Amino acid sequence: MPRARTKRRKTDVGGSPANPMMFLGQDFQQLQQEYSRKKEIYTDEKFPPSKRSIGAGLLSRAEMAKVVWMRPSELVEDPCLIVDGKSRFDFSQGELGNCWFLAAIAAITFRKDIMDEVVPQDQSFEKDYAGIFHFRFWRNGHWVDVVIDDTLPTIDGQLIFLHCKTRNEFWPALLEKAYAKVCGCYAAMNGGYVYNALRDFTGGVQKTFILCKAAEELWDKMDQAAKNNALMGCSTPQGATPANTVLPCGIVEGHAYSVTGVAKVVLPHKVVKLVRVFNPWGDGEWNGDWSDKSSLWNKVCDEDRKICLQEKEDGEFWMSMKDFCCKYEDLDICYVRPKLPA
Repeated sequence: MPRARTKRRKTDVGGSPANPMMFLGQDFQQLQQEYSRKKEIYTDEKFPPSKRSIGAGLLSRAEMAKVVWMRPSELVEDPCLIVDGKSRFDFSQGELGNCWFLAAIAAITFRKDIMDEVVPQDQSFEKDYAGIFHFRFWRNGHWVDVVIDDTLPTIDGQLIFLHCKTRNEFWPALLEKAYAKVCGCYAAMNGGYVYNALRDFTGGVQKTFILCKAAEELWDKMDQAAKNNALMGCSTPQGATPANTVLPCGIVEGHAYSVTGVAKVVLPHKVVKLVRVFNPWGDGEWNGDWSDKSSLWNKVCDEDRKICLQEKEDGEFWMSMKDFCCKYEDLDICYVRPKLPA
């Protein structure tokens, strides 16, 4: 059996996403109504637009001197919180080593119910706009509602950290800022584990499988997890090369990914178990067997090829379970609210 680490949590300690505790005592509804009534724009004194909120070690002194905190309305004419829904293909990583956080975001975009809890729908840049937003996380045994203002750090008019590929969409950048607030600063997110963010987005129960010791039935557990709408992430080992080195096969060393699907395809006299993986950079893909341009796809039936294959440079790709266990170090499965499988 694969070795597993289990993260258990206390139940019913911190309410629910619908009735969370106020982080640092800040009441979103009260503040939003107050500033909207006064027709003033909110600035968060507890996580101010300052060097302290960015933290030490991320930017050089010269870069820090160029930082300007700007609101979305100063960056674009028509800012929106969400444009055409929330997708794993929406965003790009910025100058912060938080691929683990992005991989978890990509995983929860498959669960609208979870996304609507983490990113509440009672806010926008239009109705009653006052420069204030809020997001919800499970932290240290409690659901917390985290209030932020919408100032974001920029250099030369460009967002420094997480940003959307659609220029006027801001939910990823604001979500990242809220998480930076509960962590203390942006710098505190510079390195982490996918399972931490999956847990903080869901309050779920997590298991980590060490892939070099994975048993034959692990793919079946992944298939069952996918059918139960569990969330999955994985990571590659850090090699002797510098961080984020892209190997000849297209895999990034010391990097976090999302697992976005599993499938079986039939070859002559053989059934192949596949895993679909997503690079949160939004590009950079595996180029071996079962990758987008692999000739093996010509050997499967038209139906399987149509269902599985998307020849796009979008960071998402298929690989065999065997190659997955060879190239990746561990797999995290986060079971959201149901009982933990035996």
